[in-house]
Amino acid sequence: MKDARPCSIADTLALVGEKYALLVLREVFLGVRRFDRIARNTGAPRDVLTARLRRLVDAGILEKVAYSERPRRFEYRPTDAGRDLHPVLLTLMAWGDRHLTDEPPTVIEHSCGASLRPVVVCGCCGEEARGGTLTPHVRAPGWTTAGPVGA
Repeated sequence: MKDARPCSIADTLALVGEKYALLVLREVFLGVRRFDRIARNTGAPRDVLTARLRRLVDAGILEKVAYSERPRRFEYRPTDAGRDLHPVLLTLMAWGDRHLTDEPPTVIEHSCGASLRPVVVCGCCGEEARGGTLTPHVRAPGWTTAGPVGA
């Protein structure tokens, strides 16, 4: 089998695409940063949670910070790279709220007082990024939008 398309989505999913990794990030963004509470709120088995947290720390998405010396205990805080994932989770949540439930289990309120409705916009002009306004330009050698050259 030939190699799959080079893709930042695939590379990102390799780090955070597993269910418990995303749920850990949800908890951290909600302010839950200690292992026992993350375990309780995600339902992750402790060994699985330990592995996910280690992977997120090793990838530079979370940092492990001591909050107690005796006994030595840690909490998990987002790094700059981790904070950059927050809009992704908010967008996933909004999709689920629109398509999977009648009543969202959690509502995020913006500082203006309204319920948040995340929107992806162009960083240059501020226009909403929608399918008809986007044009992909494949930069991976040997690839087109349709797939590998000559296939």
